[in-house]
Amino acid sequence: MEVGVWCGVGILVLYNIVLQIKVYLLRKSAKEIRKDFQKLLKTNTNTIIRISSRDREMCALASAINLQLETFYEKRRCYEQGNLELKEAVTNISHDLRTPLTAIYGYLNLLKKEECPEHIKRYLEAIENRAQALKQLTEELFRYTIVISEAEEMTLQVLPLNGILESSISAYYSVLKQNHIVPEISIPDQQITGRVNENALSRVLGNILSNAVKYSDGDLKIVLSEDGDIRISNHACIRDSHASGLSEVQAERLFDRFYTVNTARKSTGLGLSIAKALMEKMGGTITADYRENVLEICVSVQKL
Repeated sequence: MEVGVWCGVGILVLYNIVLQIKVYLLRKSAKEIRKDFQKLLKTNTNTIIRISSRDREMCALASAINLQLETFYEKRRCYEQGNLELKEAVTNISHDLRTPLTAIYGYLNLLKKEECPEHIKRYLEAIENRAQALKQLTEELFRYTIVISEAEEMTLQVLPLNGILESSISAYYSVLKQNHIVPEISIPDQQITGRVNENALSRVLGNILSNAVKYSDGDLKIVLSEDGDIRISNHACIRDSHASGLSEVQAERLFDRFYTVNTARKSTGLGLSIAKALMEKMGGTITADYRENVLEICVSVQKL
């Protein structure tokens, strides 16, 4: 009787040991899959997940993930190739347009020196405005393709956001003054830091401020919170025959390529798209919120 009991206990102990080994191997395989999967998503390679386990189910899981990775690699190749072709096309277009635009400006300058009737002067001014808009569009489109086609990860550093924001505001001081806008600025005395690329964040803030100036109703509020969020808000003013305000506009569409609230303004509709692309490359976010005729753009950088 005792022999049978001890045999049963021994079998249970052995079964428990085998089970624990099995669980250990499964956890090891799962860890290998997770680690390799995270690594492969970040690297631009075509390698697959390999595991040390011979367990049938874990091998099947690894194979299924590898199939999805192959699909992902193919789509990424197509995306990168498309970005490269887009970049080359826009570069060629920008180059091809630069020569005739230069000629147009040259002829306009000559004509402006001539004695012309007032209606001819108005025509020349309209032509010059359209030429400037075309030049701005080609330059912005070229900048946008550069941003979205850069495959390398952006270099990030832990930097004080206070100084970057202050420099961006200072760069727009003359524009703000020209438009009779006195911004309400709130920046903490203590240093607020975040993981950013200084040039990229400066460009993001510049694009937001440029957009705010175009549609401001005379006010502008800039706040750097202690958690590192930068909020830029103003009463949105739209003056054209088809819109009385921003209330009918979906705020999310402000980051769409070529989307402009008012076609009468000198805007390419790419400034906020570029800002969004740069924020995504820095691992941050940019959002828009519209309430009670106030548009607020919030920039959230990577926290430490």
